[in-house]
Amino acid sequence: MTDIAPTVVVTGGTAGVGRASALAFARQGYRVAVIARGQQGLDDTCAELEAIGVKALGIAADVADADAVEQAAERIEDELGPIAVWVNSAMATVFGPTGTLTAEEYKRVTEVTYLGSVNGTQSALRRMKPRDSGTIVQVGSALSYRAIPLQSAYCAAKFAIRGFTDSLRCELIHDNSRVRLTMVQLPAHNTPQFDWSRNKMGRRAQPVPPIHTPEVAARAIVRAAREAPRELWLGKASFQAILGNMLMPGLLDRMMAEQAWDGQMTDEPVADGRPDNLHEPVEELHATSGRFAAQAQESALGLSSETVGKLAVGGLAIAAVAAVSLVAGVTAGLNRRLR
Repeated sequence: MTDIAPTVVVTGGTAGVGRASALAFARQGYRVAVIARGQQGLDDTCAELEAIGVKALGIAADVADADAVEQAAERIEDELGPIAVWVNSAMATVFGPTGTLTAEEYKRVTEVTYLGSVNGTQSALRRMKPRDSGTIVQVGSALSYRAIPLQSAYCAAKFAIRGFTDSLRCELIHDNSRVRLTMVQLPAHNTPQFDWSRNKMGRRAQPVPPIHTPEVAARAIVRAAREAPRELWLGKASFQAILGNMLMPGLLDRMMAEQAWDGQMTDEPVADGRPDNLHEPVEELHATSGRFAAQAQESALGLSSETVGKLAVGGLAIAAVAAVSLVAGVTAGLNRRLR
């Protein structure tokens, strides 16, 4: 009897980090289901997945529609088998100062990025909890801890995902559930989002360096699915943003005001009539990578939040020992001089 390969679901899996993750899971032998809006992107992605030799299924659905996500989950289990891993990667954003965004734009970014993750998580839980197994991976960002200017809608949605995830984790622990929940906090990546997201900045958008390839994120997401740390922090910039915000948030406010404004823009103007994907997919831009390949790094350090905590405690302990030793040395010196 041959074991059936496990099934993974990747939302937003036709471009960028989502598509790189779908391919990474395929190379690990998973059956892969991809949920996204555009049929062309789904067809192209599934063809690439099947070329690896795995069974793939593409389903056209908007993750903001809870009923559509639930119907997709039913179809996935019918056609591919029990869902072992669910990755919430779908996102939308609008670049621009807060005052230039409309209420409808905030609503749409929230529905896709935050509520899309909630909808995917709930559909996964309806299947995983009765089986008492499975892993849900939330694709987060350093921006879920340290917000930056010109992306208030997106940062707020990522903060919300982290709050939702922490609350749900407590519930799963209370229920003694074996369903695993993990969140990957990512740095900047070279994805098409900077060419198809709605842009009100006047100049073309770019990721704030250092920039990494989508494959760096994909490897971290596969690792998170395998090991299920509470959180996995990826890249030096993420460590700096998360820990820096814990220690000196006011200083980071001023640094972000100065560095992350022009740092998110190139010198090129935004093209007139440029389409964006806030409400409809921009089919011709469905690709894994964006236009920043020359700047993209192919590796990044990834540590679980538990490991970071232990290192921080160890560092504090070393600092305390050093301080005690220093005080003891000074005291001994004073005592000698007073004799």
